[in-house]
Amino acid sequence: MEEHKEGTTIVLFSGEMDKAIAAFIIANGAAAYDHEVTIFFTFWGLNALRKDEPVKLKKGWLENMFGRMMPRGPEKLGLSKMNYMGMGPKMIRHVLKKHNALTLPQLIELAQEQGIKLVACTMTMDLLGLQKEELLDGIEYAGVAAYLGDASQAKVNLFI
Repeated sequence: MEEHKEGTTIVLFSGEMDKAIAAFIIANGAAAYDHEVTIFFTFWGLNALRKDEPVKLKKGWLENMFGRMMPRGPEKLGLSKMNYMGMGPKMIRHVLKKHNALTLPQLIELAQEQGIKLVACTMTMDLLGLQKEELLDGIEYAGVAAYLGDASQAKVNLFI
């Protein structure tokens, strides 16, 4: 009889760097303990999955405005506290480097290497006008039902 792996799911709703870092540290830790891990990115959390460079796509006026107003990629996310017009994130990146800690892009890469399921919420993508070409390669696309399927099998479910 095959042993069932423990499961961990995380809903990343926040688009703030410190919260995304925390989510990925927990996710990578759970994967290291052999958990099956899903991170479901919705609303502002989707910005952590955006590519750094702009992608030329045909979009409506409102979708273009959302695209311009939201941070493009993990390096552009602000902090939940002490953002100080962009100085806070620079300070956090400096502290991470000083302590040889992984940056958010490195944590995302590690998550992909460990087989963590990174799922972009398709309904939110539609609402915000985000298209697959704007997000990182190697991620999955699904709605809330798919997340709930993973969450119902998991012992640890977090909302960040």
